[in-house]
Amino acid sequence: MKLKIAIQKSGRLHEDSMALLNQCGIRLRSGTGKLKAEADNFPVEVFFLRDDDIPQYVEDAVADVGIVGENVLYEKNKKVKVVQKLGFGKCRLSIAYPKDRPVQTLKDLNGKRIATSYPYVLGKFLKQQKIKAEIHEISGSVEIAPGIGLADAICDLVSSGSTLLTNGLKEGDVVLRSEAILVANPKLNAQKQEIVNKLVFRIKALQEAQCNKYILLNAPDAKLERICEILPGMKSPTILPLAKKGWSSVHSVVNENKFWDIIEQLKAEGAQGILVVPIEKMII
Repeated sequence: MKLKIAIQKSGRLHEDSMALLNQCGIRLRSGTGKLKAEADNFPVEVFFLRDDDIPQYVEDAVADVGIVGENVLYEKNKKVKVVQKLGFGKCRLSIAYPKDRPVQTLKDLNGKRIATSYPYVLGKFLKQQKIKAEIHEISGSVEIAPGIGLADAICDLVSSGSTLLTNGLKEGDVVLRSEAILVANPKLNAQKQEIVNKLVFRIKALQEAQCNKYILLNAPDAKLERICEILPGMKSPTILPLAKKGWSSVHSVVNENKFWDIIEQLKAEGAQGILVVPIEKMII
């Protein structure tokens, strides 16, 4: 039995999704232009689909799981289960206003027109904010809507914000923060659920590795107790005596977010020869 995975056939998430499968050790057999590929070393087959269609295919069990942006999932509002956030494809769905118009805040939108490709998500947000605005659904080039008189503001995906600036728009309220997620049909049988569990195990090992660094350093024995307090590691640091009397080699794992603060503390306590090594996979 094979797990059927749906991913984007092209576009923003395709390359990152393929890279994720590769990093999980899944080797796909596929040729250029094919819409389906199978793996030789893991029980999966991959379908390459339009991103907008993935939630529907997963709900209908045509695919068992899919990789899709949260923005697409919540707009389509299908009955699927979110299994794991994947950490790539990050963006935000924001309201943006023309810089040269009087409409500049959320409250200004009462009775105004907003152009978007995400009418469901935007409508839900406006209702929560008690804003009554007219939503115009368009499928592309949302940013030009104010310039051609179609709308007073837009709601669109934003990554760097450069497209907004180019079109004379200013970002306002964030409606939704989005990233790629793994979703699943909620009625998978036990065998397929077990394959999903194995896949998620590999994904989490990669994510843990990306968030941590392996660190090696030399430290005077007189400072080991203090250095161990700074470097707790996964359980506790590994300490090995050096050939030079009175010194030890200390090995540990440091979280990326705390890395530079910890390095400064270690230097202050007399640590020397600090080496930092990336971790490929990390099993907790």
